[in-house]
Amino acid sequence: MSLDGYVAGPNGEMNWIKLGDEMWDYVESITADADAAIYGKNTFKMMEGYWPTAANKPNASRHDINYSVWANAAQKIVFSNTLTHSDWGGTEFLKGDPLEEIQKRKAGPGKNMLMLGSPTLAQEFMRLGLIDEYRLNVNPIILGSGKRLFTENEFPINLELIESKSFSTGVEALHYNLLTK
Repeated sequence: MSLDGYVAGPNGEMNWIKLGDEMWDYVESITADADAAIYGKNTFKMMEGYWPTAANKPNASRHDINYSVWANAAQKIVFSNTLTHSDWGGTEFLKGDPLEEIQKRKAGPGKNMLMLGSPTLAQEFMRLGLIDEYRLNVNPIILGSGKRLFTENEFPINLELIESKSFSTGVEALHYNLLTK
């Protein structure tokens, strides 16, 4: 996200997000503890367009290979009222209110579930109290406008800082636990 709280620019652009080997290593440490990815429709379509075959590309980086392997093996839970099918293995589509479905999955076996991107879905999860941890990568840029992660409908959310990590790109990775209400 940007320093002023945007996760995409005014036209959906994300070319301002700083990545690098350090960031990818950090992402791999997070995905190692997860076996499911939660997406909204738009983020899923973006991920589905790249990650299923990213490891097979002749110029694939180590990080592309590692993330592609994880993403292909992970269960993909997609909340969408319009999408119903994908050729990307391990994808399940759910409609409507996520409260019961996510609570049931949290109570079951398995590792962590990660919500990747999907700011509109994240806002709904915040409203329903379904997010236990927040991992925010704050980029050193002020966008001024765009798509916000946090809107006035979710507040207050009380958090406890668990870890912060600084990267050479200027990105600050912040890891928070949700405090009980």
